Amino acid sequence: MTSSSLLNARLLRTTALGVSIAVAAVSAPAFAQDATTDNAEDTANAIVVTAQGRSQLLSDVPVAISAVSAETLQNSGANDIRQLNQVAPSLLVSSTGSEANGSARIRGIGTVGDNPGLESSVPVFIDGVYRSRSGIGLNELGEIDRVEVQRGPQGTLGGRNSSAGLISIYSKKPDFTFGASGEITYGNYDYWRLSGSVTGPITDKVAARLDGVWVKRDGFLRDTTNNTDVNNRDRYFLRGQLLFEPTDALSIRLIADYTYRNEKCCGAIYVDNSVNPYIGNLNNPGVPASATTNNIVQVLNDLGQPLSAFNQGYSRDLSVSAGRSFAGKTKDYGFSGQIDWDLGGATLTSITAYREYRSGQAGDLDYGAVDILYRAPSDDAYRQFHTFTQELRLQGEAFDGKLDWLVGGFYANEKLTVRDNLRFGTEYGKFAACRLVTGSTLVPFYDPTTANCLSAGGQGALTGGLVPNVSAAVGSLIVAGVNNLASISDRGSTDDIYRQNDRNWALFTHNIFHITDKLDFTFGVRYTNDRKKFNASFTNDNSACVANQALFEPLLNSPLAATAAGILGLSCQGNSTSELDGVSINDKRSEDEWTGTAILSYKPVDDLMVYASFSRGYKAGGFNLDRSALKSPVILDGANSSSSFAAVGGAQALVSNLQFDPELVNNYELGAKYSTGPFGIGLTFFRSDFKNFQLNTFNGSVFIVQTVNGCSADLAGGDRDQSKFIGAPNYNAGAAATGVCPTDDVSWGVRTQGFELEASLVPARNFRMSAGLTYAKTKYRSNLVGNSSGAPLDQVLRLLPGSNLSNAPELVATGSVAWTPEIGSSGLTGLVYIDGRMTSDYNTGSDLFPQKAQDGYAIFNARVGVRGPDEKWGIEFWAQNLFNKQYAQVAFNSPFQEGGTSTGTAFADPQYPGGRQIFSQFLAEPRTYGVTLRGKF
Repeated sequence: MTSSSLLNARLLRTTALGVSIAVAAVSAPAFAQDATTDNAEDTANAIVVTAQGRSQLLSDVPVAISAVSAETLQNSGANDIRQLNQVAPSLLVSSTGSEANGSARIRGIGTVGDNPGLESSVPVFIDGVYRSRSGIGLNELGEIDRVEVQRGPQGTLGGRNSSAGLISIYSKKPDFTFGASGEITYGNYDYWRLSGSVTGPITDKVAARLDGVWVKRDGFLRDTTNNTDVNNRDRYFLRGQLLFEPTDALSIRLIADYTYRNEKCCGAIYVDNSVNPYIGNLNNPGVPASATTNNIVQVLNDLGQPLSAFNQGYSRDLSVSAGRSFAGKTKDYGFSGQIDWDLGGATLTSITAYREYRSGQAGDLDYGAVDILYRAPSDDAYRQFHTFTQELRLQGEAFDGKLDWLVGGFYANEKLTVRDNLRFGTEYGKFAACRLVTGSTLVPFYDPTTANCLSAGGQGALTGGLVPNVSAAVGSLIVAGVNNLASISDRGSTDDIYRQNDRNWALFTHNIFHITDKLDFTFGVRYTNDRKKFNASFTNDNSACVANQALFEPLLNSPLAATAAGILGLSCQGNSTSELDGVSINDKRSEDEWTGTAILSYKPVDDLMVYASFSRGYKAGGFNLDRSALKSPVILDGANSSSSFAAVGGAQALVSNLQFDPELVNNYELGAKYSTGPFGIGLTFFRSDFKNFQLNTFNGSVFIVQTVNGCSADLAGGDRDQSKFIGAPNYNAGAAATGVCPTDDVSWGVRTQGFELEASLVPARNFRMSAGLTYAKTKYRSNLVGNSSGAPLDQVLRLLPGSNLSNAPELVATGSVAWTPEIGSSGLTGLVYIDGRMTSDYNTGSDLFPQKAQDGYAIFNARVGVRGPDEKWGIEFWAQNLFNKQYAQVAFNSPFQEGGTSTGTAFADPQYPGGRQIFSQFLAEPRTYGVTLRGKF
């Protein structure tokens, strides 16, 4: 018996269940079965998923999975994966500095997307084709048949491995019956969306389909300096398909698609204490600094930043430097071919694909009016993926249907290129000099009207030896260093290029043993080989860094070490130095991993299934594509203290610092699924333990990639010691080495555990309800280290031990109601739909600073309308974020905007006594509303 005939037999054996499945077409529950039409009598309409590499009824799949129908996507207004949040309680999709950086999380686990060197913990597949990073799924999707959200590691079947889950999107196939549809939408912010599709036969063996979408909308944010909108929409999408079925046994599907976006993204505003009480006095200006003032705010104000920007709540007016832009262009296109061939005793499936993705994004990256940091709008700054993938599966049955077997292989060749021109702004030098002066004992000499922020009298006092405990020679050296620092204007990268070639292949098998009619055992195993080659070349014109290295490196072991380090650190931020100009580096890595799954499932009665499972997941290691990770700009370690690359053997000697290890997870689940008549409910208990959890953190200056592990031994607080911080009142250079764990004691560092409860109710054919609740305690271990060797955790991550992960609310509830009443006997029907997502408090920052905390909130979408007979036409009024809830997707350290510590003060920052870091945030979308006209024939 073939897999398809076995499925049909099961459908016939469970007719009553199939009818209830078709009736219960609700929005999202992992257990609830859905229907693709309203014909509740046709059991073939019961939703079928391919989570285990073969077509199965959703109720027969002993894994945690959400299946979202096209109707639900349409009602909820979901056009990209970010809007799946409303209908999948364990999923959270967000975007930050670029929509190319979109990040998906399941059960609180995901990958911060700002570094393209990190693969996704929750990858996206579209029509079986792996997309290089999950942010690519933020494109328009066109006409969709269904979306499957699988929860927990997926380490057995085809495609890339994933450590937290995956999102599979399936577009509508060509049809051998002619049909066409279209819609026009208009909404606030001058939102226009036009979409259409046409499908039908070319011959009796070939069918075709064409989908298209065009979108244009004003931005949600306003750049009043340059008189333009930001976070706008200007994009289009085309997809063409051919379906060739020469015989009943052979099907060939060819797909080509193209997406183009020309949009400005993504602006941010400052966080104030009306939004987050932990901000406290951070946004209060004042020089000299005092217990209730912040020198960095005063410096920014003196250089032209209006103070109102620091206390604007959720106002969407941006602070942008004159002439800077958020303009960006994205091209995403590719081709794929799927062959399904029934060989009689087995079925062969082949999916071949080639894709290209290129996204360039300019930005005013200090997110303020003072020109500190920017990326120019240029074709020389982009990230680009060229990806070829090939998957083969052979599956069938043996032992009179007792065994469903599947074997296969996967190959991927991905070429990643990142080009960058990240530069200091025209006012960076003066800003850095003023920041240095106001954050040190030089504050009495502060004068923002001079080029170097030192008053004429102050410079004379320093060079003349009139400052207590500072000789004329040292004072002259300080003035020279500050002058060099102040000269940095429009300096930095001119054309940094990173290239990575990743070749990944895997062999796998996934088998279902039908021990009895009621008891199944599923066993799968996968071997993966991953090899990466990396090279980078740098160009840089920041000569001030080199000039100050010559002046201050000799002082790094002297009593003036703190002053020298401060000047050097500001001069060479993020390893921006002409010392790297013309330098190239290269490296390679390889890894081999075994992953797999084992599931025991039992159906004591037809309507109930219980199961227990174990799975091991894996996400490949790689390279941090950021030159700042090569070394700290200033190294203070006794005799080897330095700031230059030459002093530590050159950039190539440090290239291993860019590598990070593969992420590994062991996952355990207990679940039950029950469905009868109009009611369905599912419950899953889960626990996942992660080793080498890949964390990407922006500390205000650079991106830090660290693999987080736990230590079974007590580190006595060494992993959270504030005395590790240069400039802290209790700074102790020796503390940087504390928090070390013996290699034998290194174990998992992150655990997510909890339960998922989902239910559906269909009391009448035209009334549908669903609800979901996810409780996920996603926490770091109490004692943490920074890699699998037990090295100390980076100091900026001192709040992680024992805390919940970022973007991991403990409680999330979703629900929806859909009512489609008949209106008289004319064939007209109405539509009343509402869905909601309520989430508890969580922190949006990787370092878990409380200034990045987000209070719990609820988001509701609604849609009402009238549809003609057989839904040939329709008019619908809709609103998303109906009650205009304001909240942040992500809060972050405002780049380079951390003031120093003034002697004798005790600034009341609950996170870092003496610190003055300011914070910014990327806002979520406001309320949108509009009207949609639909038609089809």
